[in-house]
Amino acid sequence: MVKKLSKRKRLLNIERRNLLKALLAASLTPLGTRIVRATSQSQEKFHPQTKLPSPKNWLPEPEIDPNPIIQENQNPGTTDWELTNPATKREIEGYASLTSVDRRHKISFYVNTKDPHYTLEIFRMGWYGGAGARRMTAAIELPGIKQPPPLEHRSSGLVECDWQESYILTIPSWTSGVYLAKLTTSQSGKQSYIIFVVRDDRRKSDFLFQLSVTTYQAYNNWGHKSLYRWNSRRIQAYLVSFNRPYAKSPNSKAAYGVGAGEFLTNFQPPHRVSNAGWDYNMLRWLEREGYDVSYATNIDTHSNPELLWKHKAFLSVGHDEYWSAKMRDNVEKARNKGISLGFFGANACFWQIRLDLSPFSKVPDRTIVAYKEYAALDPYRDRRRTTQWRNPPVNLPEDSLIGVMYTAFEVDADIVMDDPPDWMLAKTHLKSGSVLPGLLGYEVDRIYGNAPDNIIRVAHSPYPDGDATKLQLSNSHRDSPVKNRTSYADMTVYTAESGAIVFATGSMQWIWALDDYNAPQLRKSRLNEDAQQVTRNVLRRMIERNINNSV
Repeated sequence: MVKKLSKRKRLLNIERRNLLKALLAASLTPLGTRIVRATSQSQEKFHPQTKLPSPKNWLPEPEIDPNPIIQENQNPGTTDWELTNPATKREIEGYASLTSVDRRHKISFYVNTKDPHYTLEIFRMGWYGGAGARRMTAAIELPGIKQPPPLEHRSSGLVECDWQESYILTIPSWTSGVYLAKLTTSQSGKQSYIIFVVRDDRRKSDFLFQLSVTTYQAYNNWGHKSLYRWNSRRIQAYLVSFNRPYAKSPNSKAAYGVGAGEFLTNFQPPHRVSNAGWDYNMLRWLEREGYDVSYATNIDTHSNPELLWKHKAFLSVGHDEYWSAKMRDNVEKARNKGISLGFFGANACFWQIRLDLSPFSKVPDRTIVAYKEYAALDPYRDRRRTTQWRNPPVNLPEDSLIGVMYTAFEVDADIVMDDPPDWMLAKTHLKSGSVLPGLLGYEVDRIYGNAPDNIIRVAHSPYPDGDATKLQLSNSHRDSPVKNRTSYADMTVYTAESGAIVFATGSMQWIWALDDYNAPQLRKSRLNEDAQQVTRNVLRRMIERNINNSV
């Protein structure tokens, strides 16, 4: 009996040892290897620029925050976000208390309508399999309020609403993004938007996408006042408020963007090249490609420099014309800390502005101060004067930061590659002299000579002066045409001392190569696979660069 018991114990001990060996071998080699590689291949499907992990060390890796953009866009999308019956006569309109809000915080909406009831629906804008947005709330039925007319300050032209609060939204743990609140009246069925951004201030992502809402507001002529003579009643304002809705585009064909500022369509006069926008196109492409991106507005760039420091690259997209001193200072500090900058547009940082309190709500940064052509009336005589950045007394040319600066508008031409670095052309068919059709315009930039010495001219693109309005340095942004034979616009890249990559397309229409939203309603298709690959190469360089890299 004793001998049988000992034999059984020996067999049990052998089984235990064999089981431990099997578990140890599985944890160290094949299974661990397969799990890590499967994860990397999954990322590679959405993110071609992601490097595979090194197999030299298969110890358990720290938990990595998954890319929420990939996860978010796996949710079902809908086209219900689109306006099918735009409120072209102000049948319903509204604005938000903030341009952006952090997750788990509150934002208020102010809505004006004569209808007894209306519905409010929230959508997050993205790719979503091509649908373009995801429904975040069911339709919320609310009582209509006929709000009082706005107040206007005659000397400054400031038009501001002091409306009753219509709805307070506490933001759940939604993915950072650009959101549209769709308003629909109960009787007439008229519709418009309220636009806002949801931030995630605690999360670090590869890219920070900035929505340039100060430019949206500069061109907004709700209440018949903007920072421009051509769409203001009598004379332009030098104070404009965020406490008012966004008006519809001057082009009736672009009415489907009413209330969204310049996110979907723009406020340029209808005889110009196009009223198609740029911001939404790049957002759709970034989310379709699966880039790890967070969102903010340039009010956040002004007020929260630490937000920029949490990301590998900062993206200025489309028409980013109006900058405060704090915006520029914070972006320059980010570059000097090694954060790369991508200027996917033109005419960036052209006018200096100041941001002030709302006279009614006393909320900071709700009023834009910009004397512009009337800078002599600005009480500030120092570098705070609201004039062009390149002009006295500011004397800080835009190209010293960006590499290029604004030169002309009403351009519609081709981009011609000049001397791009090899890494930028990887996996393309491009070379020096290659032409990218239709990607030069609507506004364009060129090299003026204030950029760092190591700047590279990626493209040098001709356009006929007779088809464009060229900037005269001594005058305003909107001068009469200067008709010579040919002028040139430039695309550039340079490496800052910190190692940050600074890339500028020098053209707004580059973004139309990425995505076809607004075609064919407002413009012809300009999709271009080579331009898309160049954009991938630039973004990859930004997030993979190290302090010793140079272009």
